[in-house]
Amino acid sequence: MAKRNNVVPLAAIKPVQFGQALRERYLSYALSTIMARSLPDVRDGLKPVHRRLLYAMRQLRLDPNSAFKKSARVVGDVIGQYHPHGDQSIYDALVRLAQEFAARYPLIEGQGNFGNIDGDNPAAMRYTEARLTEVAEALLAGIDENAVDFRPNYDGSTEEPVVLPGGFPNLLANGAAGIAVGMACSIPPHNAGELCDALLHLIKTPNARIDTLADLVKGPDFPTGGVLVEPRESILEAYKTGRGAFRLRARYQVEELPRGQYRIIVTEIPYQVQKGKLIERIAEIINAKKLPILEDVRDESADDVRIVLEPRTGNVPAELLMEQLFRQTDLEIRFPLNLNVLDKDNTPRVMDLREALQAFLDHRREVLVRRSTFRLAEIERRLEILDGYLIAYLNLDRLIKIIREEDEPKPKMIRAFKLSDLQAEAILNMRLRALRRLEEFEIKGEHKKLSAERKDLRALLKDDKLQWAKISEEVQETKRKFGGKTELGRRRTELADAPAEIEHAVEDFVEREPITVVCSEKGWIRAAKSHLDEKAVAELKYKEGDGPRFAIHAQSIDKVLVFATNGRFYTLGCDKLPSARGHGEPIRLMIELGNEQDIVQLEVLKGGRKFLVASDAGRGFVVPEDEVVAQTKNGKQVLNLADKEKAQAFAVVPDNADQVAALSVGRKLLIFPLDQVPEMGRGRGVLLQKSKADRLSDAQAFRLDDGLAWSNRIIPANELKFWRGERAQAGRMPEKGWPRAKRFKD
Repeated sequence: MAKRNNVVPLAAIKPVQFGQALRERYLSYALSTIMARSLPDVRDGLKPVHRRLLYAMRQLRLDPNSAFKKSARVVGDVIGQYHPHGDQSIYDALVRLAQEFAARYPLIEGQGNFGNIDGDNPAAMRYTEARLTEVAEALLAGIDENAVDFRPNYDGSTEEPVVLPGGFPNLLANGAAGIAVGMACSIPPHNAGELCDALLHLIKTPNARIDTLADLVKGPDFPTGGVLVEPRESILEAYKTGRGAFRLRARYQVEELPRGQYRIIVTEIPYQVQKGKLIERIAEIINAKKLPILEDVRDESADDVRIVLEPRTGNVPAELLMEQLFRQTDLEIRFPLNLNVLDKDNTPRVMDLREALQAFLDHRREVLVRRSTFRLAEIERRLEILDGYLIAYLNLDRLIKIIREEDEPKPKMIRAFKLSDLQAEAILNMRLRALRRLEEFEIKGEHKKLSAERKDLRALLKDDKLQWAKISEEVQETKRKFGGKTELGRRRTELADAPAEIEHAVEDFVEREPITVVCSEKGWIRAAKSHLDEKAVAELKYKEGDGPRFAIHAQSIDKVLVFATNGRFYTLGCDKLPSARGHGEPIRLMIELGNEQDIVQLEVLKGGRKFLVASDAGRGFVVPEDEVVAQTKNGKQVLNLADKEKAQAFAVVPDNADQVAALSVGRKLLIFPLDQVPEMGRGRGVLLQKSKADRLSDAQAFRLDDGLAWSNRIIPANELKFWRGERAQAGRMPEKGWPRAKRFKD
């Protein structure tokens, strides 16, 4: 066997810049992704895989009145003839078109397990069956009448449609979503009846304002229902720009129970939210005590959705409880609108509502003209044949004689009766039974009927007004079949006003009880019931190598301030802290605190007080307590720090304080007047204690007449004279017999 020669001639090699080659190939990939995978066509609202699925099913004669066929058969035909990609991706597309909770107007009717709203996967394609729905039939109507262009399939063995005739406003009715290279598309589903009203108005008033169209298309209509609470101004702005978002909430009702109790029943959840994951999220919130007013959640769903929420007490308004769940779970979502589609020239662009509707109408007009032209040609051909038949009936005997006597009767017939080739061929192919007298009358009747239709078609093709009138009739027929008066077309998503702010906070309804907030040396935080003493705190269980560090008494309704070495204050709700039955949870999971940072102090938020904060570089200031409360996990930056500097000291300033005591790591003590320290909301502060090599260890504010509290000793004012001075001095070493702790509270 001869050895294969893989050597490429040098003359065939062309030098190409790597950057240029990369740009060309990436551009080809990007265009392929945009045009052949991710963005829908504005005319039929379909991506290529969906279009090929529907066309292949039509070729298999899977119309709404036919028997179902295995999904595997459909997927096989699509792969083999039109879409040479993975079978699972094609089957996933088929499944989505058949899911009633995914497609507002399903294009495929499925038989078998096609998944559910819980997020469970469908059965394998060998077990499920499918056929087209009436909506899909409307999209395909006229495809055999030269309504659209066809192109060769991937291997040139057959042809596929470039776009479907689209007798249904599928783009906006069913919506679309896709991510391409550098662009994306997200279109929520809408109500077909409302779209038809807008289309009819646009036909009547071509320059209609988007405000008027938005009054007809009131907003998205999701297959899973829910309540749309987006303000009307925002909806209008989204339709004007083609970009925006819609706020969608679950629908719920309150069931009254004895003794003033109640429970909440969620009957509809937002679009594309998996019920199973939603319930898991609510259960996590309950277990983590992030919503203490909620006691339990149960799933009692069957064919319909029924999620039962049990509040801890009947004193909490249902609206307040639901507002908290809307904030913390996917019971409320924001569904984006990005009307980025391919126009008739295959150019991706963002359209507004009017442009999208007008593109559909323009396509329908083109389809109408092409179908009418095709039908006119068919009528012309048939009338030509019927004219030949009538000539045959008038000269029947002579025709029979020619056919019997001539070896080649066709040319003789054409010369004798001035027939066309088509007419002569049709006469020769006539059956003997067609020579009945009754048949002649039927032919004359058909000829008259077709002549009238030909006249109408010619008039239609010449008159724009007649064309738009015909399109109006088609849109009205679509509204009759799929509009709001039908079970499929009735609006499912309720339109409501944006909710008003709830006056009460959840904390107002949390049961008040004494607790002890315990934080270990390694940063594990928890809340124990009642106020524990030091011995009880030490006896709590800790992880191996860990032990108690902070223990503060509070109430379950309180909030805790956390001051960290990065100069930030964080706020934690005591009702959200884990129970002391276990080891608690790492505080770093509750706040955005890096591993290189540590906690300086925990303090119960009371309000109205003032804090003294300082860095290890000796700079600090007084900050009002109300200025340090953080609203997010990221905390609030209060003490600004330089490189390699960290927050070191925190102390509550007593109401009658007049002095500041600063203590360095080298145990130098400095006492100076409090009025030399400024009060600020944020900043680096001023220098409290100066030292070139030493660092600040602690600082506190106190009243001189009360003495300085240091560890377990009170040093009277008359013993502090030697250490009193001015701010920014270095200070002096303490006397023998004074506490040796490097912090005042140790």
